[in-house]
Amino acid sequence: MLKDMHQDTEACERVIRSRDARFDGWFFCAVVTTGIYCRPSCPARPHRKNLRFYPTAAAAQRAGFRACKRCRPDASPGSPDWNIRSDLIGRAMRLIADGVVDREGVTGLASRLGYSVRQIQRELSAEVGAGPLALARAQRAQTARVLIETSRLTMSGVAFAAGFASIRAFNDTVHEVFALSPTELRAEAARRGGQRAARGMPELSSATPGLLSLRLPFRNPFCPDNLFGHLAATAVPGVEEWRAGAYRRTVRLPHGYAVVALRPTDDHVAAQISVTDQRDLTSAISRCRWMLDLDADPVAVDAVLCQDPLMAELVASNPGRRVPRTVDPAEFAVRAVLGQQVSTAAARTHAGRLVRAYGDLVPDERGGLTHLFPTPQVLAGMDPSDLAMPKSRRRTLMGLVEALAQGRLDLDLGADWREARATLNALHGFGPWTVESIAMRSLGDPDTFIAGDLGIRLAAEQLGMPATTRGLKEHARLWRPWRSYAVQYLWAAGDHPINRMPTEDAA
Repeated sequence: MLKDMHQDTEACERVIRSRDARFDGWFFCAVVTTGIYCRPSCPARPHRKNLRFYPTAAAAQRAGFRACKRCRPDASPGSPDWNIRSDLIGRAMRLIADGVVDREGVTGLASRLGYSVRQIQRELSAEVGAGPLALARAQRAQTARVLIETSRLTMSGVAFAAGFASIRAFNDTVHEVFALSPTELRAEAARRGGQRAARGMPELSSATPGLLSLRLPFRNPFCPDNLFGHLAATAVPGVEEWRAGAYRRTVRLPHGYAVVALRPTDDHVAAQISVTDQRDLTSAISRCRWMLDLDADPVAVDAVLCQDPLMAELVASNPGRRVPRTVDPAEFAVRAVLGQQVSTAAARTHAGRLVRAYGDLVPDERGGLTHLFPTPQVLAGMDPSDLAMPKSRRRTLMGLVEALAQGRLDLDLGADWREARATLNALHGFGPWTVESIAMRSLGDPDTFIAGDLGIRLAAEQLGMPATTRGLKEHARLWRPWRSYAVQYLWAAGDHPINRMPTEDAA
């Protein structure tokens, strides 16, 4: 991992000389003579004595630099560091990305993390060069730019949707960060869109009112097969679907809900997002990125896995696999219990029944989505006898939803991974397979390993790895801290629909 890379001046300078796009988002480069900050891959060639390095865009903005118009550092993938760390900084950065500071203020952020406001401000400033308010402000500026360039919202609507408290704050921030007024940004985007159309390239903006189209960047290599194959093969009817080459689903958000459609391309994931409340846009984008693991550094992951000769060929055959996560941690935990000791098809059937009985109805004019997945609070009030499953698993499910509804179990973005595991292990019916599946996909822990999974054991045996659970666990130490990614490669060795992205016309 490249923690605190911005402090290694020589390494940063080498990255800039090579214009290595893999490091975009790891750190930002500012040029004192021009007053701008860039991504490491920017084509500009500043003199090394004029360079300054920052861990976040917010830190560069706080130091008085504006975003480069050429490389657009605000549109780079996020740092992988924040999504793979379970410490205070990682948890705080994930919550800020989800818009918690905009919704609940710094006090709400501190309360969720169990620290004082002063502690949060001190720790963030020391490590990422900016406090929670500055980080949230940088994110508002980025969201505002997306809306200005890709939507038909009025500027007052953009300001409101991006989380600004006033039009004046919106105008001042946009001009300060991008050195252009909101109106000038929109005119520039329209000009670039015309150039793209002239070259036969798709425009970024959407012609459908209320539907925002944008690009979600990632670091190459990128293997969409297991990622979208898994999401499509396990899709819950009514909540998820594969339609016209895109994965679509409903997403419950703080102020309403969204319908999202995600389609992989060579250099980005094309996203279409329709939210019922514009204030939820930041959260919707953040959760889509999180679900698709788009901030991962696949080169760093694959390099570690390839150090094991038994894994090297499997990784090299199709590099860049991501871990399919979830937009709703509680939803996946429920589905993990429903999937205990049954087939993928049976798990989808059980989940579909819960959705039809307890999910909220939603309209979908562009597809076949019908519901939001029910909340733990709603499921905690259901009659267990209505569940078509063994009595022991009913008890397991009810214990889970009650723990979630009562707040005894926290699986959200700011959750403490160790504490969440301990709580899960204490619940009735939770063994290693269920706990580690939830840790991998709900919590996002990059270093989980499901040694008892049948598919993993069969793949490992084919590759010449130990056949026993104990021996396989010991062998898997070679893959740390990326064992969750090793799981994806091992699953890919088998012939299962989760390993194949559906055809474009599949529904």
